[in-house]
Amino acid sequence: MAKVETAVGGASFVKPSYGKWIAVAIAAVVVGAIVLDTKVVRVGSESDIRQQAFSPDVYGVDTFPRIRDFVAQKAVEASEIGALALSDKAKLAETYGTASSTGSIIPVKFEGVVGEGKSGLYNVTIDGVPSEIRVRVQTGPAINGTDLRDVPGDIAFGDFKNQIEYQNAASAINRAMKQVVLEGLDTSALTGKTIQVTGAFRLINPKNWLVTPTEVTVR
Repeated sequence: MAKVETAVGGASFVKPSYGKWIAVAIAAVVVGAIVLDTKVVRVGSESDIRQQAFSPDVYGVDTFPRIRDFVAQKAVEASEIGALALSDKAKLAETYGTASSTGSIIPVKFEGVVGEGKSGLYNVTIDGVPSEIRVRVQTGPAINGTDLRDVPGDIAFGDFKNQIEYQNAASAINRAMKQVVLEGLDTSALTGKTIQVTGAFRLINPKNWLVTPTEVTVR
């Protein structure tokens, strides 16, 4: 502590200097406020992930298994809804679909014979589905559309920073599906084969179903 000597009547008195201790106290208060306002984020925790930049591929890999399970649980046999699609599109959407601004998404499953394909899109003939309905399955290399992103109904635009992230999420889910479901599928030898498919399609034209698969088995 700094001391100041003062002479009074020939005697010397020592007075403490409080300025230094006041400065120390103020600094302690400031440091304490900083500590209280600081959030400790554990590496790899949920908070840490939120603070990182959005990674579409990580999102796709993490999200696709849940979508696959949802579709498997909700999928209806194509043979059961074919006639309904032609007679009452609105009822089909209401009964089996997930609402969307650009057409309800229908989870579907079927077994059928693969016909000719073009650009990775293969026609499939399915017993019990009216001949007026054309069913095609996407096999890549390009997987288009947002059907997988939209089918569970709980992935919203507001979950993302902007439209680009929202679209990137859909593309990443498609890529994750491709790696899990279509990797190793010999598309050059599909024609004439019987396949079992679970997937989803957007109900825009009831006579044209473009199915994005979540499961494919070649028999």
